[in-house]
Amino acid sequence: MKSKKMSPQQKNEFMWGWIFILPTLIGLVILNIIPIFQTIYQSFFKTGDFGRGNKFVGLDNYMKVFADEEVWQSLINTFKYAIVEVPVSICIALVLAALLNRKMKGRTIYRTIIFLPMVTAPAAIAMVWRWVLNSKFGLINNIFGVDVQWLSDPKIAVYTLALIGVWSIIGYNMILFLAGLQEIPADYYEAATIDGATGMKSFFYITIPLLSPSIFFVCITRIISALQVFDLIFMVMDKTNPALSKTQSLVYLFYDYSFAQKNLGYGATIVVVLLILTLIITAIQMYAQKKWVFYN
Repeated sequence: MKSKKMSPQQKNEFMWGWIFILPTLIGLVILNIIPIFQTIYQSFFKTGDFGRGNKFVGLDNYMKVFADEEVWQSLINTFKYAIVEVPVSICIALVLAALLNRKMKGRTIYRTIIFLPMVTAPAAIAMVWRWVLNSKFGLINNIFGVDVQWLSDPKIAVYTLALIGVWSIIGYNMILFLAGLQEIPADYYEAATIDGATGMKSFFYITIPLLSPSIFFVCITRIISALQVFDLIFMVMDKTNPALSKTQSLVYLFYDYSFAQKNLGYGATIVVVLLILTLIITAIQMYAQKKWVFYN
């Protein structure tokens, strides 16, 4: 069977389509695809003396990573951060989105205020929270009359950072949920009201099931982002902080080995391990979503 020839108009649209997406494709290849393969390649080498040259070591870096207690501790820290930040930020954002999706006075102002942390410079966020949580003259300790080492106690520092992460990301999650809520027909809620359903029942039996694709998308993106947390830890925690070892993430450890210690091969190995871990978790989510995500 002969394939149909494209008309001049189709050829023109085809050409202009590629012209428009070509800059994005070039950027994707140069900034994402090529660095991935370079990082994997680098993980099989050890940086030479004084940061010069590479020495092929095969799987030695991977053997060292899996036996390194610091790597395992950083992995635990990363999971602790993600376990707090992801579900808490999603739950709060979901409730706020449901509340601010209704007609109410000042709705736009409330949305703007909640979204502001998302557009605030990370350095400014870190500076403000370091002052608020300071154990000696911090706002929280002085208001409540307590003496808590929020950022220097190894037992709670990682959870404190996770709560700062929650505050920073709630607005972004809320906007995504609002977009999903506006796609739900009002007829469902009207029918539920006629049948005597309360607001809570409508929320759990109508809103959440119909919003599940948006919730799934936010879960995927937030878990990936939480596993890559770096800037918050880097700017809030000093290198002299006694709780640093209990808060540093895998990406922070990668930065330390690659750029501070100039051990590029070992740093690359840590990132490759994180990449594999992220792919596994994402694959599990993709499989599990078939049981709880409902597509219209």
